[in-house]
Amino acid sequence: MKKFRTWVNGRKLNIKFTFVILMITAIPIGILAGFLFHNMEQDTVKEHKNYMEYKMEQAREAISTGLDSINMSTQFFLSDDELVEVLNKAATGEKLTTKELIEFQSGDITNLERLVYNNPLLYAVRVYSVTDDVQEVMPVFYGASRMQNLSWATEEPIDGWHFGYFDTAFYAVSSAKDRQVMSHVTEISDYQNGVIGYVESAVYMDTMFSCMYENIDTEYSCYVDEDENLYFGDQHSDEHEQSIRQILKENDGSEETVYYQNSRGSNLIVTILPIEEFGGCLIQVEDITQAVQHVYHQRNMFVTAMLFVLAFLAVIINFIVRRMLRQLYIIMNEMHRVQKGELDTRIEVQTEDEMGELGTQLNKMLDRIQELNQENMDREILVKNSEIRALQNQINAHFIYNVLESIKMMAEIDEEYEISDAITALGKLLRYSMRWVSGNVSLREELEYIKSYLVLINLRYDFTVYLSLNLQESLMNQELPKMSLQPIVENAVLHGIEPLAEDATIYIKGWYEGDDCVIEITDAGGGMTDEAFEKLQKRMEGAVEPKGGGSKSNGIGLKNVHDRIQMAFGKNYGLSFATQLGCYTKVAVRIPKKQAKLNSASDMEAIKKAAKAMEESK
Repeated sequence: MKKFRTWVNGRKLNIKFTFVILMITAIPIGILAGFLFHNMEQDTVKEHKNYMEYKMEQAREAISTGLDSINMSTQFFLSDDELVEVLNKAATGEKLTTKELIEFQSGDITNLERLVYNNPLLYAVRVYSVTDDVQEVMPVFYGASRMQNLSWATEEPIDGWHFGYFDTAFYAVSSAKDRQVMSHVTEISDYQNGVIGYVESAVYMDTMFSCMYENIDTEYSCYVDEDENLYFGDQHSDEHEQSIRQILKENDGSEETVYYQNSRGSNLIVTILPIEEFGGCLIQVEDITQAVQHVYHQRNMFVTAMLFVLAFLAVIINFIVRRMLRQLYIIMNEMHRVQKGELDTRIEVQTEDEMGELGTQLNKMLDRIQELNQENMDREILVKNSEIRALQNQINAHFIYNVLESIKMMAEIDEEYEISDAITALGKLLRYSMRWVSGNVSLREELEYIKSYLVLINLRYDFTVYLSLNLQESLMNQELPKMSLQPIVENAVLHGIEPLAEDATIYIKGWYEGDDCVIEITDAGGGMTDEAFEKLQKRMEGAVEPKGGGSKSNGIGLKNVHDRIQMAFGKNYGLSFATQLGCYTKVAVRIPKKQAKLNSASDMEAIKKAAKAMEESK
């Protein structure tokens, strides 16, 4: 009976070990396969992205060429003095003589017609008078009624870009009615007679937007004007229109090529080209659902094959594990004791094979677990102590705020407004520096602290340090580590401006570069020598240890800021420098683009308590 029970337990343990070993084998293979097929999918997406970017670049060049042709033709017509003179006469009701008409037709009109014919991109360039009391000269000069036959003549305003209409200026002419036209209409004005005519410079839509007329099953394009009207080529469906509408709704203004999945589950590559001259954008879409599904099919085939392989391995592993059970029993019994909380127990190693090594490693693991438990207990004690110290600092800060507010009121009573302003700045500075914040702060808060700091600095020196800000409002909520800009400003004052002892300005500007935010601080100080700049660079890289601990030790504060940023965001971020002796020193702070969460519950509670304490002190 005892042997039977041992055999049954062995079978159970054998199954468990077989399962574990299979999992140890299958998980890395699964992770590797997932990584492999994920890369295959990403490569497929990247390949199609590159293809769509190439097509969009071709479209950009075609549009640029078409725009140049339209603009040059329009300017040529507008600069034709003889044409303007004829339009002026027509506007005032003055008739052309037969000689003038012949000369106008054989000379000026012929030259304009030659200009249009010599440009293969142009469909037509026409001039319309504001009256019908003119002699029309085809194919350039027409009366007002011809213009009224066109759809854009009823739009407001008439001048500007018009898209996707058919040439109906001559009802009898139908050759152009199967091809859509776009044009730019420009007013012709005279300072005495006002608007005397219009110039229509037109091209075929398939000339300007050739990508919209390519009959490719997996691709479609669309031009969207400033009123979000959609213009497609010859072939499009309601599904295409719905997809474009969804893209426009979800687009955040980005011009990058994106991988996108619409509400129907289709995998799309979308490129958006804003065209400032038109006031709209060109959208190109490629449906890569089949290519992505092909990768998924290969993944499923691989998974099926791996299941058969794992089943074969299970038979082999079952045989091998069965020979390792002797030492395994000892290990399992000791592990049951560990599960009960007896971490002081250790496994007796009886063999020198792999299971014996496993017992040794488990003993080491238990030692390490005890060490980690002790470290966690010590860490928790440190955290508690830090919270207590932070609470004490907050209590001390409230006392200091009340005292400063009392001194400020005394100064205002004695009309010592400079002292009052200085105390206000000092209060803001202390409130910011002493307020305990577990995370980062916003750029707006950091700048307010710098402004208070410069107010106090200007009290100290005979010269004035000015602050110039060139920052968009969207940057003001950028998240950054607390006290990361003030040390840079302080360094600029002490090492760049103070030696000159004259009025100077510190410039702070910022911008976004992709997913990064760059904040640049420049002082109009004395700059640095090449030797000093090289030492600073080495110090920032940790190659040179800073000497001394005072504030005059150039680079200590900067090194501290650099290390804090890299600890918070990674090695790709931090400080970079540029300088020119006798001109300036520039420090650029690179951090990831991230909006700070302002006015958290703890911050608001601290502000309310401080305000209440100040009211009670009054």
